[in-house]
Amino acid sequence: MYRNVIKRAIDCMVSFLVLAVGAVPMLIVAILIKLDSPGPVLFKQERIGKNGKVFKILKFRSMCQGAEHTGSGVYSGKNDARVTRIGRILRATSIDELPQAINILRGDMALIGPRPPLTYHPWSYEEYTEEQKRMFEVRPGITGWAQVCGRKNVEWHKRIRLNVWYIDHISFRLDLRIFLMTIFKILRNEDNANVGETVKK
Repeated sequence: MYRNVIKRAIDCMVSFLVLAVGAVPMLIVAILIKLDSPGPVLFKQERIGKNGKVFKILKFRSMCQGAEHTGSGVYSGKNDARVTRIGRILRATSIDELPQAINILRGDMALIGPRPPLTYHPWSYEEYTEEQKRMFEVRPGITGWAQVCGRKNVEWHKRIRLNVWYIDHISFRLDLRIFLMTIFKILRNEDNANVGETVKK
């Protein structure tokens, strides 16, 4: 009941509230992004969602236009020159993730769930084992169990195991715990940058 109905209802209510209350602040962020560097306000990127379906995740752009194809590619470490001045603030506060409330209303994402990986990193959907593919049984989340257990510092195989563990233990109590732990990490700006290799063959 919670997993299929109540969770989705909560996601929609929270997302609608975020967009309604945050409309003016988000407009200000959009203006600051445009003033800070050339390029679009929103960054769109293909990610793997529920049941392996590909969707475009939305974020406030925090890097210079075309940054993904330069420098260190998908990784963004500390003091990455590709991150804009406003982008550093957006990333430190996780404000860049706010447009994903739209993804939630569209049905692409949930508030809590496994973070959606890129279509090609750490590997393509076809390369996941059947056990690893279990992380795609639910909608991906803005935050999740792997994020509060290390976030970008966690090697991908372990990250996936944490995601599968979440699938087996989904509950309102666990989601509330993850939500509160996420707020704590945002306030302390913990695990917010890649510090080393996160993919091991």
